[in-house]
Amino acid sequence: MASTSIFQQAKELTTNVSNILAMQDIDSLNITEREVLATIKSRIIDTRLEVRDYEYAETHAEQQKHGAAATKRLRVLQTDILKLSEYGIFSVVDVAQLSAQAEQIIDQLA
Repeated sequence: MASTSIFQQAKELTTNVSNILAMQDIDSLNITEREVLATIKSRIIDTRLEVRDYEYAETHAEQQKHGAAATKRLRVLQTDILKLSEYGIFSVVDVAQLSAQAEQIIDQLA
């Protein structure tokens, strides 16, 4: 398997989450579902940017700072994905795949 950068992996995770969310009919969701959906859209973008900053950090201290922030965001993202699965937005397979992708990124941030 070809080695991909951690930022590329974060971009793939962003794409996968965004594709699933784009298939949702916003009007059919209740207010709680809409709020979680909006939050997860924002969080996935912020996470991708933290990973980018981690990769481009010039010092170890900066890298640690961005790595910790990205890890925290990824953990919350996993919780959000699980929450949306309760509403049927993410399937069990989606949850497993997206969580595995997030864990792979977290492992590389450590």
